[in-house]
Amino acid sequence: MPISLRKMEETAPALVGLYKSAGASLREHGLEGERAAVYLVVDHSGSMRRYFDDGSVQALADRVLGLSANLDDDGRVPVVFFSTDIDAETEIALADHRGRIDRIVAGLGHMGRTSYHLAMDAVIDHYLDSGATAPALVVFQTDGGPSNKLAAERYLCKAAELPLFWQFIGFGDPDSRQFEFLRKLDELAVPARRRVDNAGFFHAGADPRRVPDAELYDRLVAEFPVWLAAARAQGIVR
Repeated sequence: MPISLRKMEETAPALVGLYKSAGASLREHGLEGERAAVYLVVDHSGSMRRYFDDGSVQALADRVLGLSANLDDDGRVPVVFFSTDIDAETEIALADHRGRIDRIVAGLGHMGRTSYHLAMDAVIDHYLDSGATAPALVVFQTDGGPSNKLAAERYLCKAAELPLFWQFIGFGDPDSRQFEFLRKLDELAVPARRRVDNAGFFHAGADPRRVPDAELYDRLVAEFPVWLAAARAQGIVR
């Protein structure tokens, strides 16, 4: 069951508008009543500094919390920060969302390169260790391509056997060639390379905060019901 409006008003009043906007998008996409875990993966590579400084990452975290509150009832979202290695595995919560990203980042070290596959591995391990039976929507934010493309592609194909959907979201110049890999990943052959299409990609632009809430939510959840139907047909989601 989702978190109630009353609990949202008591626990995170600043996120009530996001909660309502996310709920509207879920209804439009036929997802009302669905239960799913929601994860957030955050790129902590060197080129991401400005998106932490200008509040773009915190804004995304708040929006993901608003989405999660419609799909799960614990008020928490597991978060993985990655660069060359895994920089942090923690969570964000409705009750202390304000400034949470800054508090996490303050405890992190060097901002390195972009190892998608390590972040994917961390999410997979967390999901399997959690004992969850509901499917999961993984919001995977990055501002560039991976340092190891082959490993990222291999992990995505292996993860197609699990009830995990990877929704990649790009920050930065929409015309950058950095995102060619993610567009390719989004279109990997089914079933030749993976049993179901378990990933989506969209670009949020150079100033992601300017994407209207309704548009962001529509793009975050648009491919999720298509994957759910395919994954249920294949017995991946029960």
